[in-house]
Amino acid sequence: MASIALPFYATADTLPQSLPTEDEIESSLEVFVDQTARKVVGVGPNFVVKYGLAVDLIEGENMLHIAQNTSVPVPRIYALYSNPKTMKRYIVMERSAGETLASLWPNLVATQKMAIAQSLRRAMDQLRRLPSPGGYCSVGNRPLQDSIFWTGDDKNTSSINGPFATEDELNAAMIQKYAFNNLPAQKADFYARTFKKILQSHPPVFTHGDLQRKNILVRLPLPPVGELSDAEIIAQDFEITILDWEVAGWYPSYWEYSRAMLGCGRWDDDWHVFLAQILEEFLSEWAWVDMMFKELWS
Repeated sequence: MASIALPFYATADTLPQSLPTEDEIESSLEVFVDQTARKVVGVGPNFVVKYGLAVDLIEGENMLHIAQNTSVPVPRIYALYSNPKTMKRYIVMERSAGETLASLWPNLVATQKMAIAQSLRRAMDQLRRLPSPGGYCSVGNRPLQDSIFWTGDDKNTSSINGPFATEDELNAAMIQKYAFNNLPAQKADFYARTFKKILQSHPPVFTHGDLQRKNILVRLPLPPVGELSDAEIIAQDFEITILDWEVAGWYPSYWEYSRAMLGCGRWDDDWHVFLAQILEEFLSEWAWVDMMFKELWS
């Protein structure tokens, strides 16, 4: 897929109302995320807007690509644009109904969790069938957006940023990032030897990259426990919406599972059990990249 032509504006007949102005966006008191260079706000009954200096419009491009080529449930994109004076970027999307799976999880019974997991499995299976434009990359055959491939403003690190034609190139980039972060050279050599044996033969598949419960909305009401049999609950196709596509792209087939396992946090609940229903498990690969990631971020 080629990059989306920017700025992008949905046609007027697809809008629920006129797009919010920048003044309306920036004066909103309904703030979901408030970071130094990135905010997510609600504007009226129909819009959610992610904006700021640290917002990358590729997130909206990812969502457009998914909406155009699958039935994976993502918020509809209404506008993607930048303000050349302030350098702020804006992603205007629909306000999706539901509550985060993170907030619901403690009160769900096993059959409800399984039903939601099966809905997510259907979405992930579709996502992973999207063909790569060539190798391991973001939409438009651009560099991958996961933080392990990020090197800030350093202009001499394209071999770390990608895109990558082969899995060996991607593995080499992770080793280079390890060295870039001034971590032990001998441990980098160890990873290089190990990755040649463990991280092989994983084709590029389209990947969300941050499949945590906080990024999944589930529309209520859930079928009341006791009113349906366990089999009927599991058979339900729950209405879900998947959020936060900023790092999505074509990664090795083990990547989604390995990144999603970070959502286990302190391992104080059963999320890992249901991840095995949502995604194919890559246990060996996860163990190795998890060890590296923790060293990079410690």
